[in-house]
Amino acid sequence: MRDEFRADLQIVSQLLVDMAEGVRAAMRQATRALLTADRQSAETVIERDAEIDDLYRHVEERVCDLLARQAPVASDLRAMITALHVAADLERMGDLAEHVAKTALRRHPSPAVPAELRAVFTEMSEIADRMAVKIGSVLAKPDADLASELDGDDDAMDELHKNLFAVLLGDDWPYGVETAIDATLLGRFYERFADHAVNAGEHVVYLITGESSPTSTN
Repeated sequence: MRDEFRADLQIVSQLLVDMAEGVRAAMRQATRALLTADRQSAETVIERDAEIDDLYRHVEERVCDLLARQAPVASDLRAMITALHVAADLERMGDLAEHVAKTALRRHPSPAVPAELRAVFTEMSEIADRMAVKIGSVLAKPDADLASELDGDDDAMDELHKNLFAVLLGDDWPYGVETAIDATLLGRFYERFADHAVNAGEHVVYLITGESSPTSTN
């Protein structure tokens, strides 16, 4: 029974790694669609969000089944609670990538981001990608130090978010209200993507140390 339980936990862990890889790919493609008006990339992100949702449901089903059959305690129970929380954060990250893709698609064939904002969104996407890579790594091989690095990445994302608002609120903004609203929402999507990555990292730290962070973002 113990070997079977460990095998089931490993399946859950792999599902989470697959989710992390999926949300990373989704945000990369969504950003490509955003910056280059690539309709096919945007549509691919939207279509494949269902795959991330399916992985989320599989995690929930397997964890619930394990809870019912095995009645785990201590570290095993902590691992399953962590899996549920991380899966929820990853599912939301996938949704945020889909929001970026839908914004790009709505503005097609024109780029959704004007030239003045391309640099900041490029940097935001690079940070988002780096954070998604780290989440995948710590899920494949739990590492509290690597998970803790996500806080610093999030600080960099927050700084870019502030820079974005400085441009949007500047007296020389030439693109009107609609483009400013799109840019504001897009900035929020990337910023929240980073927040959920931090949450996932904090859950991994909890798995390793048993200590909850008081700073988790909902």
